[in-house]
Amino acid sequence: MRICELREKEVINCRDCERLGYPCDIEFCLHTGCVEAIIVPGPCKLFGLLGHEQEYVIPRSCIKQIGCDVILVDIRLEDCLKKPPELQ
Repeated sequence: MRICELREKEVINCRDCERLGYPCDIEFCLHTGCVEAIIVPGPCKLFGLLGHEQEYVIPRSCIKQIGCDVILVDIRLEDCLKKPPELQ
């Protein structure tokens, strides 16, 4: 699977069936080349006009299944919600 195909799949949390959005980036290990996490933009600020202040960093171990149009994850939202490096 290519990264551009991964970006077209919607991420859904199995715990509460919440739609988190679409992956915008991935983290991978430079030494092994393995995917470490997928990154999904977090909740919007002010009706989406001011962008995103946080993002979901979802570890590979929390990805349960990748289907033809969705990615199912099992996460606690509080554990995965982080500020992007450019805002820290």
